[in-house]
Amino acid sequence: MKNKIQNIFRYLLSETTKKRSEKIILSIAIASFVIHLILILLVQLKLIHLESSLFDSPIAAIYTPFSFILLYEVYLVIYYLPRSITTYIGKQYEIITLIVIRRLFKDLSELKLSTNWFEIKNDLQFTFDIIASVVMFYLLYLFYKQSRPKHSKTQKVITSNIDGFITLKKVIAASLVPILIIIATYSLSNWTFTLFNLDAMIKTSFKDINNIFFDEFFTLLIVVDVILLLASFYYTDKFHKVIRNSGFIISTILIRLSFSVTGLLNIGLIMGAIVFGLLILMIHNKFEEELS
Repeated sequence: MKNKIQNIFRYLLSETTKKRSEKIILSIAIASFVIHLILILLVQLKLIHLESSLFDSPIAAIYTPFSFILLYEVYLVIYYLPRSITTYIGKQYEIITLIVIRRLFKDLSELKLSTNWFEIKNDLQFTFDIIASVVMFYLLYLFYKQSRPKHSKTQKVITSNIDGFITLKKVIAASLVPILIIIATYSLSNWTFTLFNLDAMIKTSFKDINNIFFDEFFTLLIVVDVILLLASFYYTDKFHKVIRNSGFIISTILIRLSFSVTGLLNIGLIMGAIVFGLLILMIHNKFEEELS
């Protein structure tokens, strides 16, 4: 049974599969960018009619390849799940940061350069997003800096007793691959149908389009995180480990909640999630230093 799990895991989440997936998704991203530009040209020439602001400006075309890059980041979240809990969480932060940066391209296509900058909703959103993306990038740097492995005697003792836990994480990671492919395919096909359905598009806000797939993805991650937290009690009862894992769940929940709001509250929840995760990791590392 264990060999079968290893074979499935190796097929879906090996280093070779990761590199192959990277090349495939990069090729799709480039092709999608070209197709999006062609569609924008056809819309501007009035040869076709698409009821979406994503086809108003060539700048908005960058939104599409970024969406496929985000899908690769989703794969990396699953890839690192059995390997490193901090890298797994860091990849979640990378995803939400890239979502904000992707949104910037949409904001840029709708900018209205005027003296009333702070009175125009879209211009304000651009201001919030561009400041937030820089701060989030720096917070990610701090998070990964704190994530660097610190070798200690306690570390060696702990890692020698968690083979079963690692196997469980591999099973969960391998199971997530087909589940997320199904969710992504459904979300993309549903949005494509909406795009060519005028009545449905009128009822669909950009917030909904920007959140396609990722609200379901982070909901699924919350379930996975809770399962891993409960399973971890079989392998360690150390207080700082429990608090770290619990804190990461709260951080993921805050990210998930950010998809249900817009404006400053959206940015506040995202920033709060990353800052909370960073603080939890910093305090956890202090515990590790004292116990080593």
